[in-house]
Amino acid sequence: MKTKLLLLLLPALLCAENLHELIKLAQEKNDIVLAKKYTQDAKAKSVTAQKSDYFPTVDLGGFYKRDDKVSPFQAGDVYSAYAKVAVDIYDGGRRSSQVDAKKASLNASSFDTAAFRKSLALNITKNFFAIKSLQASLNAREEAQKTLKAQLERIKQFYDVKMATLDDVERVQSDFDTNLYDMQTIRFQILSLKSQLELKVGKKIGTLQNSSFKKQLEGDYALLETIKAVSAQKSAIEYNANAVESYYYPNIRLEDKYSLYSYDRLDPLAKKIATPLDKQNVLLISANIRLFDFGSLAKTKEALKLNAAALASQIEYQTKEQKMQYNLALARIQTAKLKITSSKSALNAATSAFKTIEKKYNAGIVDYIVYLDALTKKTSTKALYESSLNDLEVAYAIYYYYSGKNILGELQ
Repeated sequence: MKTKLLLLLLPALLCAENLHELIKLAQEKNDIVLAKKYTQDAKAKSVTAQKSDYFPTVDLGGFYKRDDKVSPFQAGDVYSAYAKVAVDIYDGGRRSSQVDAKKASLNASSFDTAAFRKSLALNITKNFFAIKSLQASLNAREEAQKTLKAQLERIKQFYDVKMATLDDVERVQSDFDTNLYDMQTIRFQILSLKSQLELKVGKKIGTLQNSSFKKQLEGDYALLETIKAVSAQKSAIEYNANAVESYYYPNIRLEDKYSLYSYDRLDPLAKKIATPLDKQNVLLISANIRLFDFGSLAKTKEALKLNAAALASQIEYQTKEQKMQYNLALARIQTAKLKITSSKSALNAATSAFKTIEKKYNAGIVDYIVYLDALTKKTSTKALYESSLNDLEVAYAIYYYYSGKNILGELQ
């Protein structure tokens, strides 16, 4: 018998999912996580590309020129190929600021990816335990449904022998149907939440195993990655502002160009007057400085500074919000613990009362209204106790999230 039962339960056990597995899978395979990872990789490539601006550039080129009429000083056809090497010797700090801006942007993207992963873990946790609470409520109602079905069959038998009225039958039937509808409503809620969970995780989900968090409070927290991401964005803007300012400083550039020439349709006098160039090397050092631009660069820098100031205010607000949410998370844990104590007492009382009233009802001492009220109270308190246990797990998950910790690492 035990072997048969194990064989029946084996498919469900194989399909069971625990919270750790779901979070880990989602943090690796979720489409939004992958999109943010691609963005982060693109930012890393951008940093590498910006660093290459320090190195010399090498250009190859050429041209062909044709004049209908030739002269002693101008060939009819001129061919040229050249190679040019150029490098900026001094740029007022523009390149270093641009590299720093790209690095800050990469950091912002990295923090944004980490923040989304943590937020995703918290949302999955909330969905997970919400489903567990609904499942507990469904189980309690299914248990009550068995009792209601037995009572419905019992009252129908009494009705058949004229010991109960049609009103008595219809009243029990109504409660039976109402509970059946409530069960179907809960099933739909479970289906809805499970569909959301499957979308986040990226796979079909079977039954959910019991999962729990470590129950420890450390009394300290680190800044959230969302705040770090905004701070990095602010740094990127400030570096870009410095890059804009660098245009007011001199830009010194060194170029070396080597050219080869060939000619066709030369005038007979050309070689007597001057030998045409067949190669030429030109070394050029140039310097330029922006003297006046109607305030364009200054206004651009001012706009960037205002954007940075806006982000600074956002950081200040989010920092205060995290502290508030952290304190609320601590209070939520204490409230959840009191709810467990209260609901457990209520469940014990309701279970004891139902057993007593059920005996009295079967003996005909109390009516069906009293019996149904006791059954309903037992059902609701049982579901409340199960959900209070799940609420405590969610409370700890929220606490770990606003502590700046990785929820995945806090699972037992």
